[in-house]
Amino acid sequence: MPGRHWRRVRRLVPSFAVVATSYAAATLPGTPAWAAPAETSEEPSPCWSEQVAVSASPTQDAVGHRSLILIFALAGGGEPCTLTGYPGVDTGTGGPPVHAQPTLRGYMGGLPADVDVPPTVVLSLSTQAQAILEGMAVDASGNQCPSYTDLAVSPPDIVQIFNVPASIDACVLQVHPVTVAQ
Repeated sequence: MPGRHWRRVRRLVPSFAVVATSYAAATLPGTPAWAAPAETSEEPSPCWSEQVAVSASPTQDAVGHRSLILIFALAGGGEPCTLTGYPGVDTGTGGPPVHAQPTLRGYMGGLPADVDVPPTVVLSLSTQAQAILEGMAVDASGNQCPSYTDLAVSPPDIVQIFNVPASIDACVLQVHPVTVAQ
């Protein structure tokens, strides 16, 4: 009965071929898995104290008012970073301590009348930020205010204090938000 044996072999060969193909398909590596790269923001991160240098302009005078511009620059060619909001400013040598009150705008400058949210400024090698510090040179009784020769300045959202040589006569001070330096 050789015919019967060959029939059985012919049935097994296709069955074996199906099983082998299935096994090979299950064990062969498929398309390699990959992960999409994490979304990266083009916006630089907030500045750290090591990234910022602070200086001040000469004082400006106008009808009993005094102002100066605090300038925030990228220190040492660092990576761009952002500043948003108000710097902290306290007077130094020259009279009693005065803390500058944050205000959007004042007599000597600040944000435009139609802007009520401090902008975010990107510090880079080509862009600096500024904040206007202003006050009255005389008190409510008409007396001359103290003349300060330095300021303790903390850039927005940075806890480090920079001692900045600056001269301003004031009894009360206001500081306006950082904007792109002009």
